Amino acid sequence: MTDSSGWTLDPDRAFSAIPAERELARQIYAASRALPIISMHGHVDAGLLLRNQPFGDPAELLVVPDHYVVRLLVSQGATPAQLGVTRRDGGPSETDPRQIWRRFCAGWKYLRGTPSRYWLEHELAEVFGLSGPPSTATADRLYDELSAVLAQPGYLPRALFERFGIEILATTDDAASPLSDHAALAQEGWGERVIPTFRPDRYTRLERPGWKAGLADLEAAADVAVDSLDGFLEALRRRRMAFAAAGARASDHGHRSALAAPLERAEAERLFAAGLAGQINPAQAEAFAGHLLFEMARMSLEDGLVMQLHPGVLRDYDPAAHATYGPDAGFDIPLAAEFTRSLRPLLEAFGRHPGFRLILFTVDEDTYSRELAPLAGVFPAVRLGAPWWFLDTPGGMLRFRESVTDSAGFYNTAGFVDDTRAFASIPARHDLARRIDARHLARLVAEGYLNLDEAQETAVDLAYHLPRQAYARLDRV
Repeated sequence: MTDSSGWTLDPDRAFSAIPAERELARQIYAASRALPIISMHGHVDAGLLLRNQPFGDPAELLVVPDHYVVRLLVSQGATPAQLGVTRRDGGPSETDPRQIWRRFCAGWKYLRGTPSRYWLEHELAEVFGLSGPPSTATADRLYDELSAVLAQPGYLPRALFERFGIEILATTDDAASPLSDHAALAQEGWGERVIPTFRPDRYTRLERPGWKAGLADLEAAADVAVDSLDGFLEALRRRRMAFAAAGARASDHGHRSALAAPLERAEAERLFAAGLAGQINPAQAEAFAGHLLFEMARMSLEDGLVMQLHPGVLRDYDPAAHATYGPDAGFDIPLAAEFTRSLRPLLEAFGRHPGFRLILFTVDEDTYSRELAPLAGVFPAVRLGAPWWFLDTPGGMLRFRESVTDSAGFYNTAGFVDDTRAFASIPARHDLARRIDARHLARLVAEGYLNLDEAQETAVDLAYHLPRQAYARLDRV
């Protein structure tokens, strides 16, 4: 798609440069490019669709909330405050959206070669139809063009939802959320299209500042006292059931490690009491988090929620940045991950249970062929999630397919998840994933491993059928 002013994106972008493979990729991509989007893991606010109000200015839409963009520009000398990120201490930050947009456009070259560049080009050219790429010279013109586009009814959130071809959008919601926006959307007939996801991370780390205070929210939402381990687990169980009743299909767990091992009951009670008393150390907190992960798996058998686990990130790596700007400010760094030993107790207990499914994500690609693919290749409950976060790149997605297919095949993977807060980037992210899958499949056809019909069928499955199957509520199958 091109706009009237002539900004044209390469129709073969992300395909192989080898002519025979490129032609095959075109045919394979054609089979999947127009399929509905199944977005089962993301962070779009359901209230955006409930309110259905015009998006804000260009900076508010595309720069300020995008920690991918912010972190790259910060790495080149900008400060988050200069990019409009609010300071926790109330200190000065840029409030002029045009000035923020100018800084973004001046730093456009810093995005070269990154997936952010691909996503933003797709948004600016194909979603919003702007006349050319960002630069210092074009900043004001593009700001005015985009502002005019955003004022049109066809660019309201619900109109874009339909235009993007989104069939299902899963949000990510705190365990204590009242889910009022989802309930209101359901009243308007959107209950099967915008669904919540249960996220208990706020309550799983006993050593986190504010953990004990946060229990008050959980207690109020679940209507049960959480002054004991039994009460705490009952509160989580009740909230899971409330999410399931609201249409949720999955729970989401962002633990530091993949440890999922049950503790003796007395030890778990002792650690919970120590957490309430503020007398917990990091090793004890890690052991308790592993116990909770095991308990969440057990609860999945009751409510049918698919378990998503994405460990291996040291969040808020820079204490000064966290103190100034809070979480999600672009200062989270990957860690080495270990899955085989960590997940063994959970998989011994539930890995072959027909009512359990575990979708594993990682930012440590060294584990793909060594641990994750062999686990998914033997345990019926395990599926491999798409390359996530730092690996959600063209190269990362190609390496994923090349690393896991030998042991796990295509059908032990869960399709693509966009994991985004940036609503307008959803079609760009899914488009890139479909192109990369077409590229990988084209090579297999060119080298004689698959025929073209098989490759096209696989592309359709990866884009559409596999995410629907992987995230199906197992209590309804």
